[in-house]
Amino acid sequence: MIVNLQRKVKLEARGYAGFLAEALAAAEEAGGGEAAVAFVSDRRMRELNRFFRGKDATTDVLSFPHEPDEFEPPAADGRVPAGFLGDIVISAEQAERQAGESGLSLETEIKQLILHGLLHLCGYDHETDSGEMDRRELELRAALGIDQ
Repeated sequence: MIVNLQRKVKLEARGYAGFLAEALAAAEEAGGGEAAVAFVSDRRMRELNRFFRGKDATTDVLSFPHEPDEFEPPAADGRVPAGFLGDIVISAEQAERQAGESGLSLETEIKQLILHGLLHLCGYDHETDSGEMDRRELELRAALGIDQ
């Protein structure tokens, strides 16, 4: 599921559903699960970042892993719950700025953010690992054709 909850950046949110499905299929870590993506404004992203991470600034992407209950079995690898993985929230305004700064199209930038958020939903954390998430993200970017 993909929803556009902002009006500042013109984009066809539903057009990213195919890419999300491709990314979910390419990342074995996802275990055949599903995810949702929401596009929000900088203002809303700042509110979310402040509330959930204690950081009073906008950011490009936040991931909210699904918290399974006792009735949901874990995936075979134990990393993520089977079924729904969680939500990925992207600031469309921040994505547009970053695309301009890095010389990427907005579409490519958003695809990279979806993939980044998906890896977080799969249990990766670039702030605490030794480059494992970054390496995996680069592998998947190449496999999905979004490495530039």
